[in-house]
Amino acid sequence: MRSLVGLLAVVVAASVYLYSLSLYLPAAPRRPPAAHRHHEETGEPADSSEEPSRLKFPSDLEELRELAELLQFYKTEHTGYVLLLFCSAYLYKQSFAIPGSSFLNILAGAIFGPYQGLLLACVLTTVGSTMCYLLSQAFGKRYIANLFPDKVSMLQRKVEENKDCLLFFLLFLRFFPMTPNWFLNMSAPIANIPITYFICSVFIGLLPYNFICVQTGVMLSEVASLDDLFSWGRLLQLLAIACMALLPGALIRRFSQNRLKLDVPSQNGLNTEKKVQ
Repeated sequence: MRSLVGLLAVVVAASVYLYSLSLYLPAAPRRPPAAHRHHEETGEPADSSEEPSRLKFPSDLEELRELAELLQFYKTEHTGYVLLLFCSAYLYKQSFAIPGSSFLNILAGAIFGPYQGLLLACVLTTVGSTMCYLLSQAFGKRYIANLFPDKVSMLQRKVEENKDCLLFFLLFLRFFPMTPNWFLNMSAPIANIPITYFICSVFIGLLPYNFICVQTGVMLSEVASLDDLFSWGRLLQLLAIACMALLPGALIRRFSQNRLKLDVPSQNGLNTEKKVQ
């Protein structure tokens, strides 16, 4: 019970901090571009008393575009605030295993560009996942084991079987996810995965995924409309990005050949053990 209360206190404190930070939207000399275009298209007079847009996590592509445009606008004069807000929101979602990190990776590319965006996404993914690992280790090991007994038991068994090449096994799980990343983050301390191996596997293993998302965000910030994404030039660019992102996974798979022990489903529905080919 004490661990549950402690976790609840951490969640509440983090939520209050993030909400308070989102309310502190610095004043800007001009309205965001989306609002400016709205007044131009409708012919409505400018309202100097118009309140700034309320910040929230995007739930679809259109909301993502609007949020990216707003934060790009504020970033020109309030870079520190935008960076702090983005990092705080990203770590909040990663630490508490909240779905939707792909939207924030895309947002990183749209706001910070391909290089800074990728560096931010990789570092924040690693730090956030490590915080999730530590929270699970401190507060949630018993609850996770009770909620997912079969999955936790299987992970513990596979970690023990692949302890001689544990890092490559963890990288394989990140490149070719047999289990969701959020579950792996929370169950890693239960399976006695060393935190150093865990950190390396997150940073390297999720690099291709982060790369694709960030490059998508860069493209999203450059197009005038969503229809432009389906031009031949953009499609070829997406194909090249996908090939580059798949290369590390292919290398890991080949390097780990005949070294990892994994369960694969057989034709009769039972799990059989074989090595990666």
